[in-house]
Amino acid sequence: MKIVVLVGGLSPERDVSIASGTLISNALIEKGHDVLLLDLYLGIHNSTFSPVYTNNKSDYRFSYSVPEHEPDLESIKNSVNNKSSLIGEGVIELCKEADIVFLALHGSIGENGQLQAVLELNGIRYTGTNYIGSLLAMDKDLSKKIIRANNILTPDWKYICLNKEYTLDGINYPCVVKPCSCGSSVGVNIVGNGNQLKNAIELAKKYEDAILIEDKVEGREFSVGILNNTALPVIEIKPLSGFYDYKNKYQVGLTQEICPANISEDISNLLKEKALAVHDTLRLGFYSRIDFILDKHNNAFCLEANTLPGMTPTSLLPQEAKAIGISYNDLCERIVLER
Repeated sequence: MKIVVLVGGLSPERDVSIASGTLISNALIEKGHDVLLLDLYLGIHNSTFSPVYTNNKSDYRFSYSVPEHEPDLESIKNSVNNKSSLIGEGVIELCKEADIVFLALHGSIGENGQLQAVLELNGIRYTGTNYIGSLLAMDKDLSKKIIRANNILTPDWKYICLNKEYTLDGINYPCVVKPCSCGSSVGVNIVGNGNQLKNAIELAKKYEDAILIEDKVEGREFSVGILNNTALPVIEIKPLSGFYDYKNKYQVGLTQEICPANISEDISNLLKEKALAVHDTLRLGFYSRIDFILDKHNNAFCLEANTLPGMTPTSLLPQEAKAIGISYNDLCERIVLER
């Protein structure tokens, strides 16, 4: 197959996306496919990747590591003269030539349904969840309302829009402050008092005006991948220090990830059941990943749903697939072939 792997974009998560996309490209090349790795925002002329399909599958490899800090998006915009379009020159045309587009994007247009809608309007096949499910999952306020309405636990929260009048009355401490539509723990902070809260809101404001202030549920953190309507083995996430923030997620060795998790069969089945319920409720696609906190009473609180889970060396979904004998290369090809 001729496959375009779309990465990057003008998103705070672009480095994570590029790291995912390089590995996905290598896996699909090894499976015998012709692959083009392409930056969604920079397009055909500005991308750092060679905009050609490869035929020399034994030698052609991509490599990228996630830096410790988030990318400078203004610098990236300046590199293309502050181009306002979020889709680079030649991207749609190249995608039309492919048999399928593998979306290795995270955040922003790549994960909120906008790109999915554009691709559908152009008759382009792509991997992952459609535009409806992508929209529902990416907006954390909306997704939490939907899953709570379907009797799935999620931490209490307050939604504020910074460009409208709002109050901070009734906030419970400690709490978690996060942008409403970012992933990869971008802009996320755990705070314990009012002064910290104001600082955390200012940080989150760098990414968007819509902010969630969520009660912090104490407990163990787990994630459950979904592949073809089947829940994968549960993985437990244990940062060596702090919480599961951007640095701890993507720098090797800073977090313990235990799969299968050291939990009873009953708890494992509970988490899998809730993950499938969230997946179905939000109308997600062939694969997803659902994150939970399990409190001391074994109540499973859903934190969020991920429609395009990370595929970096430290990512959770590939580890869960590996636990049941699905190699990384096979996982990537299944995602391509089953769409």
